[in-house]
Amino acid sequence: MDVRILDPEKIEARSFEVIEQEMGRHSFTPEEWKIVRRIIHATADFDLGRSVLFHPEAIRSGIDAIRQGCGIVADVQMVQAGINKTSCSRFGNHVYCFIGDRDVARRAKAAGLTRAIVSMRKARKKLHRGIVVIGNAPTALLEVIRLAQEETIIPALIIGVPVGFVSAAESKEVLAKLRIPYITNRGRKGGTPVAVATVNALLGLSLQG
Repeated sequence: MDVRILDPEKIEARSFEVIEQEMGRHSFTPEEWKIVRRIIHATADFDLGRSVLFHPEAIRSGIDAIRQGCGIVADVQMVQAGINKTSCSRFGNHVYCFIGDRDVARRAKAAGLTRAIVSMRKARKKLHRGIVVIGNAPTALLEVIRLAQEETIIPALIIGVPVGFVSAAESKEVLAKLRIPYITNRGRKGGTPVAVATVNALLGLSLQG
C-alpha cells in the first residue's frame, strides 16, 4: 500500500477497496452492504461488521422517514455531534439530544433512573415516526423498546448499537425480536462510531435517486 496517499477521497476509496477484499463473500444486500462497509471503515472491525442485523424494512423505512423530514434523536451528545448536518439539512432533519439537559438530570436523580432513560421519555414526541440512534446507553434502548410496547410510540427506525458489558448485548437481542424496523448488531460491541457511521450511511442513501 502506498503510504504517501494524502488526498482524502483517495484514502477513502483505497480503504473501501481493502474492506471489499478482506470481507470477501457476504449475504448483505447492496444497500445493507453500504452501511456495513461504512461501519467497518469507522471501526476497522470485520467481526463487528459481520454481526450487523437488519430488519427487512429498516433501510426503506429509514430513507422514507429522512426524506419526509423526520427528527433524529441521539442518546448522547457525541452521537449527535457526529451526524452529518449538511446531509440532514437537505430534508430538514433536526438532530435532538436531551441527555445533558438540566431537567433530565434533576428528574433522573429524583426517580433513581439513568439520564438515558429520562432523556428518551423527554423525547417521546420526537421518537414517534422519527429515527432514534443509540450508540452508548443500553438503558436508552430498553426505554425506547418499552415506549413502543407500552405507549405505542413507534419510531420509523431504531438504530440500536450500544456498547458495554451490562445489558448491551441483551438489549440488542430484545430489539432484534421487534416488528419495528431496526438496525443492530450481536454482542457487546458497538458505540458512537458504529451509530454515527450507520446513520450517516443511511443519510447518504437517502440523497441518492
